[in-house]
Amino acid sequence: MKRSTDRILTTHAGSLPRPDDLLEMIYARSEGTPLDGSSGEKLRHAVADVVREQARTGIDVVSDGEFGKAGFIGYVNARLGGFEPDPGRQRGNPWLGSREQLSFPEYYQQGTNTSTGALSQFRLRSNALKCTGRITYKGHRQLKDDIENLTVALGGVSVAEAFMPSTSPTNVRSWNTNEYYRTEDEYTLAIADAMHEEYKTIVDAGLIVQIDDPQLLTEYLRKPQLSLAEWRKWAHKQIEILNHALRGVPQEQVRYHTCYGIDVGPRIHDLELKDIVDLLLKVNAGAYSIEGANVRHEHEWKVWKDVKLPDDKLLIPGVVTQSSVLVEHPEVVADRIRRYASVVGRERVIAGTDCGFGTIAGLPTVHLSILSHKLQSLVQGAHIASQELWRNSG
Repeated sequence: MKRSTDRILTTHAGSLPRPDDLLEMIYARSEGTPLDGSSGEKLRHAVADVVREQARTGIDVVSDGEFGKAGFIGYVNARLGGFEPDPGRQRGNPWLGSREQLSFPEYYQQGTNTSTGALSQFRLRSNALKCTGRITYKGHRQLKDDIENLTVALGGVSVAEAFMPSTSPTNVRSWNTNEYYRTEDEYTLAIADAMHEEYKTIVDAGLIVQIDDPQLLTEYLRKPQLSLAEWRKWAHKQIEILNHALRGVPQEQVRYHTCYGIDVGPRIHDLELKDIVDLLLKVNAGAYSIEGANVRHEHEWKVWKDVKLPDDKLLIPGVVTQSSVLVEHPEVVADRIRRYASVVGRERVIAGTDCGFGTIAGLPTVHLSILSHKLQSLVQGAHIASQELWRNSG
């Protein structure tokens, strides 16, 4: 994973809005329907287009936009064996009964919340599954196609490097139910063993794997009965299981992303970085992608004054956010970058985003026209910060 050796590199959290004409194909693919020749060609061209657009904007570390996936968790339904449909269970509103919904029932009831609307609609289109047998990985063909699409697209652009997101075992555990393994830990470990194949295949192809793990933090939001101490005990176990899944995967080819979801709400119950940072640093990753741009977390750069980022680790703070349609001014972005550089060192900062802009296919968090301006501000802000940070260097 490259460092910002002569300027601040830029990236984002992985998912980007999919073209409308891909949506039905993407959902069918996530349900296990193979792509035919024309559909596969259409997806290849779409990935090439989105990689080219990222490069044109000036993004240094690019992804395939997750164009082949209907969502950052549900895509694994077609890639894991041992599950079957659970027609007796419907996916409900994931925020019902959460700390936020209990504090602001009127707001969440009106249905304008991004996370509530997006996840509810996605869940209606995603079969509820239950584990009824030994979990195996069977997504080799889909994964091979995704890797090839991204690799071919990279041949036509000039970027620093590329990454591919892959969901965490904890996310999969929360998505489907267990009727086979004796305990939830055994169930999650079985998922980890299966997902290990995906992680290893991605890095063996020369890409960086990004582990998407918002469930680590949203578990606390969604379960008001948990104390902070109880959550920390649970989170420690999930990180141990993730590290088991990452065994044999070079740390320098792993970036870890966690966040509080795509929730556009008051968010007064978000965990604070100071209470979780020691746990995050236990993940065997070379870089950590965290929220840092929205107004609930912008101040948390100060945590790194007291917490030492290990010398072999990088930080990917969000300096633009998906939780607002306001387009950040490049000077604001530059200020955010400079703050992080002042506490962890300029070479160890990669400017990123709080979360993805297309976490759910067909339901972008901000309109595509707004997204392009946000990414331009990200790049311009990194350029401004770089000019100052490297001004006096030889």
